[in-house]
Amino acid sequence: MKIFQRTQRSLFGEILDWMLTPLLLLWPLSLALTWLVAQTLANKPFDRALEHHAQTLAQLVSVVHGQVQFRLPQPAYEMLRADAADTVYYQVLAPDGALLAGDASLPQPAGDARPDQDAVDTVWLRDDELRGVDIRVAAVWVPLALPAEQGRPALALVQVAETREKRGMLATEIVKGVMLPQFVILPLAVLLVWLALARGIQPLSQIEQRIRARRPDDLSPLDERTVPLEVAPLVASVNDLLTRLDDSIATQKRFLADAAHQLKTPLAGLRMQADLAQREGTSTEDLKRSLQQIGRASVRATHTVNQLLALARAEASGARLAHQPCNLARLTMEVVRDSVPRALDKHLDLGYDGAPPTAPGVWVQGNPTLLKELVRNLLDNAINYTPSSAAQPGVVTARVLADPPGQVVLLQVEDSGPGVPEAERELVFQPFYRALGNEADGSGLGLPIVSEIARQHGAQVLLEDAHPGRRPPGARFTVRFAALPVQQDTPADDAL
Repeated sequence: MKIFQRTQRSLFGEILDWMLTPLLLLWPLSLALTWLVAQTLANKPFDRALEHHAQTLAQLVSVVHGQVQFRLPQPAYEMLRADAADTVYYQVLAPDGALLAGDASLPQPAGDARPDQDAVDTVWLRDDELRGVDIRVAAVWVPLALPAEQGRPALALVQVAETREKRGMLATEIVKGVMLPQFVILPLAVLLVWLALARGIQPLSQIEQRIRARRPDDLSPLDERTVPLEVAPLVASVNDLLTRLDDSIATQKRFLADAAHQLKTPLAGLRMQADLAQREGTSTEDLKRSLQQIGRASVRATHTVNQLLALARAEASGARLAHQPCNLARLTMEVVRDSVPRALDKHLDLGYDGAPPTAPGVWVQGNPTLLKELVRNLLDNAINYTPSSAAQPGVVTARVLADPPGQVVLLQVEDSGPGVPEAERELVFQPFYRALGNEADGSGLGLPIVSEIARQHGAQVLLEDAHPGRRPPGARFTVRFAALPVQQDTPADDAL
């Protein structure tokens, strides 16, 4: 339970709540316990005085000539009546119940309260009521030298009672003496808790000031040695975030620099060819060649820009686009059909050799747009880097392999090209990296796009030789997806 409620959570307020709430809730309980203890302490001295009065009166009961007598001297009577705060009552009853002296209306012990022989002369205390007023009663049974009646000794009853005004007044004085200082101590304790808490969280304010004083480009880690142990894990997490942010910014800067370099080459070619075409005396053939170069450079620049946009979309859009069940075989076949014209221009044998769309186990959870982009980039990479001619056509094959028992789906794209050396198989997934000694047209962004889309789908990408031991060995890219349970093909899938 919190006493102080806030619309926005505050660490200072939370700790203060949990420290002050028990303190303020225990204070009324302390007051109640103090009152009970004060009542007990106030009863003890007055009970002893009441016992003394009862024993004194018991000594005044005697037997003279076989008659029970009680004589109360005037000083003793004055002592009983001398209390200014309370009213004192007394009663003396003979063994037969006859009133010898005192107040006849004073209540007697409940039931047959005659004690055993061993408990005679013992004072018994009890709470009772007289005329609607609470009283405290001390009773003692006095043995007398008379013949026993019905086997029981002759006992006179002496009772002394008083009202409880003095007891209540003493208990009130005790409570005042204990609780009044607490009214001063409690606010002082709250103030000390407030000051101690403010001092305790001061390191957090110091960290805030150090962070605010930093330059925007300063991503160096915070010093963990100057913070409390409880704050050290938070500072370590912030340092880890700063390190990852620094790496991300460095990657973006490197990416932008590489992108600018990649775009500068085709743009410079465009400008040079345009200048050549505008020279005086340029023949028709030279003009055609310049226009052809301009066309190729523009195609290359357009392809690079499209790849940059695709990579940006793969990195940023995966969290926004919803995933749904996708038929990976159907998506792959559609991309293969779209790539056939380009493969024919290069005299490539492009085909699909895998599970049909109706086969079980070819469904994955993903975004169809990004999955198509992944397959398209794998096929473009294979088409770009596979040598082919009309005399010796290259071969590019796409396939989807299902393994329902293993709950995996494999997407493979392999070619008959030169392959990728083992030392470069991790580097080819970095932006703008291109294998040395290869003149194939490309921007170096296709495989990074594949890697990013696979990561967003929880898939793994493996690169290996398509035909180990042969020359050229070719390359085989395998993307391993987690399969969905078998689903029924629907007409809606045909529109993917």
